[in-house]
Amino acid sequence: MAGHKPATKALEVLEQAKVEFAQHSFPSGQDHFGDNAAAHLTHLEPDQIMKTLVVASGKDLAIAVLPVSYHLSLKKVAKAWGVKSAEMADPHKAQLATGYIPGGITALGTKKPLTVFLDESATLWPTIAVSGGRRGLDVELSPDDYVIVTGATVVDVLAE
Repeated sequence: MAGHKPATKALEVLEQAKVEFAQHSFPSGQDHFGDNAAAHLTHLEPDQIMKTLVVASGKDLAIAVLPVSYHLSLKKVAKAWGVKSAEMADPHKAQLATGYIPGGITALGTKKPLTVFLDESATLWPTIAVSGGRRGLDVELSPDDYVIVTGATVVDVLAE
């Protein structure tokens, strides 16, 4: 449609890449955004719904994407990233680097290019849901398309 502008940069990136996806909107709540998505996207298994976490090593930032029902292993992320150690990024720095507010951060269309790690369990599903670039908006797409669009490395990042 002429003049159509996607609601978020993430949606714009998916449309430009001609990726098939579905949008899902839901009440965003105030915290635990991934859990909130899982409560509303009941047509999906909880392990298909991903959370996006920004991690830091020194001044460098990266993104880890994993099922909302699991915890992130910073040690595994650091190993995959090839750095000595990683920690959770400062939310303000994450927002500046991605262009998205916490709770709406996605690896799709970040302001600065960041290394992305997608947990290998995501590839077990025909589709996964990830943040669409704002709180209360997820996009459902194939894990293969997600990897292509974000340049993600598929690796185990789950805590034991």
